[in-house]
Amino acid sequence: MKESQLSTPTVSKLVRDMEESATLKMASMARELKAQGLDIIDLSLGEPDFDTPHHIKEAAKIALDEGYTKYTPVNGLVELRQAIVDKLAREYNLQYSLNEIVVSNGAKQSVYNLCRALLDPGDEVILPAPYWVSYDGIVKMVGATPVVIPSSIDDDFKCSPEAIEAGITERTKFILYSSPCNPSGSVLNLEELEALAAMLRRHPHVYVISDEIYQHINFTNHHYTIAALEGMKDRTVIINGMAKGYAMTGWRLGYTAGPEWIAKACTKIQGQVTSGATSFGQKAAAVGLAADHGPTHDMVKAFKSRRDLIIRLLEEIPLLRVNRPQGAFYIFPDVSGYFGKTSATGYHVKDADDMSLFLLSEAHVSTVSGVAFGNPDCIRLSYATSDAKIKDAAQRIAEALSTLA
Repeated sequence: MKESQLSTPTVSKLVRDMEESATLKMASMARELKAQGLDIIDLSLGEPDFDTPHHIKEAAKIALDEGYTKYTPVNGLVELRQAIVDKLAREYNLQYSLNEIVVSNGAKQSVYNLCRALLDPGDEVILPAPYWVSYDGIVKMVGATPVVIPSSIDDDFKCSPEAIEAGITERTKFILYSSPCNPSGSVLNLEELEALAAMLRRHPHVYVISDEIYQHINFTNHHYTIAALEGMKDRTVIINGMAKGYAMTGWRLGYTAGPEWIAKACTKIQGQVTSGATSFGQKAAAVGLAADHGPTHDMVKAFKSRRDLIIRLLEEIPLLRVNRPQGAFYIFPDVSGYFGKTSATGYHVKDADDMSLFLLSEAHVSTVSGVAFGNPDCIRLSYATSDAKIKDAAQRIAEALSTLA
């Protein structure tokens, strides 16, 4: 065949239609600017700046020395699944069997497994907004339809049961949310979860996917799960993992706990995609779940102090609206007061996308637009960094915003 007759290679329609993760995109842009010699403060990625606790790293080293370098069962080592079962019984008085637990290569894979296993084209998923960026993308990836329920800073970024119920149809398969929430940091308390469960009892066909990856980054001193409420365990899947509460993002270890028929479906999906998670990492995770949580508590104290610091600094900026999130390590300020304004350099800010690009260009601070999280009025800032960088970033943001008129 002549070269001129060769067809032009193309990627799949799925990839062409897929949006790049906004958080990863902004982090990549920040790295590129840093490589050019610019002093960029990166507040875009949700990653603890603490090291993995020593005893967890030591457990991984011991596992390596003991030869845990082979394949594991697709749904995870029995030892880790048992540690997860014990954790859920200890913390929530929830009783699971080993066959109801699936260990995955990060909580993101857990989300994908569930969507791939449960959703068909035409199915709908309720997404209370703001939501984690990948929820929307993964739901669309498998051919289902996200139904976004908006909230605002005036609601503390929490959707009422009535608003959620208005979005439920006969095609609704499940509701997917995180608490503590990425990006808002909002935490659903027991009363709010009870109200949500009461509404859902009127819609028995709707399941619940409760993403609790930020469980330990919680300033309320207690985390509640809807799975522990009357009648909800058999229609709820809990997602959790090691990344946030144990500073183990690079270890890629997440898990789900839910009805056995769902666990089997997720295991079937994972068996065709990645198989089991890293063997020695799972051994270390089992130790982390059962051992002393002192390092986690110390990390949470630091995050709470940083939250208070960044709130105090951002509240001093005119037209910026800030709430007081009770978990995670994000601030999600409403920046809509600056929309329609233009900087002295001619940069016009129309929306949150423009605001994030403006702050990266003018302040050299990397943030993420709230558009990607289902809220076009806000931007997300991660305070998983030092006090010095938080102070510097807030000063830069204040100076850049002062040029908008």
